[in-house]
Amino acid sequence: MATQVRQGGRPRGGKGSAGAPPRGGDGTTHAAPRGRPRSEKAHKAILDAAAELLLARGLSAVSMDAVAKRAGVSKATIYRWWPTKETLALDALYTEWDTARPSPRDTGSLRGDLLALMRPWARLATSRPYGRVLAALLTEAQTDPVFAAEYRQRVFEPRRDQARAVFRRAIERGEIPADTNIEVALDLLYGPLYHRLLHGHAPLNDRFTRDVIDMALSGIQPGPDRAATPAGQPGRQAAKSR
Repeated sequence: MATQVRQGGRPRGGKGSAGAPPRGGDGTTHAAPRGRPRSEKAHKAILDAAAELLLARGLSAVSMDAVAKRAGVSKATIYRWWPTKETLALDALYTEWDTARPSPRDTGSLRGDLLALMRPWARLATSRPYGRVLAALLTEAQTDPVFAAEYRQRVFEPRRDQARAVFRRAIERGEIPADTNIEVALDLLYGPLYHRLLHGHAPLNDRFTRDVIDMALSGIQPGPDRAATPAGQPGRQAAKSR
C-alpha cells in the first residue's frame, strides 16, 4: 500500500511509526541510544503533553504545535518519532494504560482471575475521559488500515493477551473444556465493557463487570453433563459416546 502524505510532507502511518524508542521483540520499550541523554526526557515530555491535551480537549487539540509548546520541544523533535498527531495520540494512550496495567494474577479460579484482571481495567477506563479518546481513535482506524493495525497492536491486543493467559490456565486446571473458543469468550467479556465505555448509556463499574463475568461464565463453564478436562484428554461426554 502506498504511503499517504499529509500536510507538510509528513508521511502518514507506516509499520512501527507510533512512538519511538522502538519496542523489542518481547514487547518492552527500549531506552534511547547512548550519546543522546536528553532523548528519553524529551520523549516522556511529549507523551505527557499529548496525554494532557488528549484527555482535556480531545483528539482535535493534539496538534504538533500545541504539543511542542506544552512539552518545551521543537516540532522537529516530535516528528522524529511520530509522523502524525494520530500516532502520537495512540502512543500517549498506550503509555497511560500500560503504566497502570494490572499484573496477571493466578487466584486459583477462572472467575477470580477474570475479576482481578478486568475490574482494575474498568476502573482505569472510567477514571478519565478515555471513552471519548477511544471513539476518536476508532474513527481514524476506520479510514486508515495502517493506523488500524497500530491501534490493534498497542491498545486492543494487550488486553486480550492477558485474558488469553487466564483462559489457558483455566483449561490446564480442568476448569473449562479444552475446546473452549477463547476468542469468542473474550468478545463476550470485553464487548459489554467497551459498549458501556463508548456509549456511556449506563455505568461501567465493579458490579457491572462482575455481572458480565458471571453471565459469560455461565455459558463457558461446563454443566454437570459436560466435565471439563485438561487439554488433550477426552471429557466425560466423549467417553459416554464410545
